[in-house]
Amino acid sequence: MPSASNRVLSPTERVSEILFGLIMVLTFTGALSVADAGREDVRAMLIGAIGCNLAWAIIDAAFYLLGCLTENGRNGLLLREIRNAPDPETAARRIAEVLPDRVAEALGPDDFARITGHLRTVESPAPRPSLSGRDWRGGLGVFLLVFLSTFPVVLPFLFVRELHPAMRLSNAIAMAMLFGAGFLLARYAGMRPVRTGLAMVIVGAVLVAMTIALGG
Repeated sequence: MPSASNRVLSPTERVSEILFGLIMVLTFTGALSVADAGREDVRAMLIGAIGCNLAWAIIDAAFYLLGCLTENGRNGLLLREIRNAPDPETAARRIAEVLPDRVAEALGPDDFARITGHLRTVESPAPRPSLSGRDWRGGLGVFLLVFLSTFPVVLPFLFVRELHPAMRLSNAIAMAMLFGAGFLLARYAGMRPVRTGLAMVIVGAVLVAMTIALGG
């Protein structure tokens, strides 16, 4: 869901959507047999991969917007509960419930009273939750990340006529993207970038193999 930062999508959300799109397209390219596949098989794979990721990009964006709508409604309900709390202790307890434990433990009664006072001065939430422009931009971002992550992996099949080198180039691009996604995620989370990138390649390969084996 959107955070309080200026980013519409957090780094974690961006990487997650790219990984989702990558794994989806790899289930198509990974199921292609180098020994038996012809140009018609490649064409069918390309249509299937692009069509599948287009559909899932729409679905994922729709669920993102549904999540935003739910969160907006929950935030409005929480604000009303705090503003209508019968006593300061109840208001402080509701605020503490939505804060990280270490943050809540660091706040004293005066801090909670100041937060409660501020929340009572902000604009009242709408009776019914709605989607903001930021939410719609986030949904568009989700759609584009899932859908566009298809193309780097399938482009070799469009420009390289021989299937074997096209497959090798496609796999190399996919592994590089998986590694890059893990690397960036690790830097954001304070983990070890190289190890996380390599782990992401392994996890991605396992997930793709499982999806293909299960008929995905």
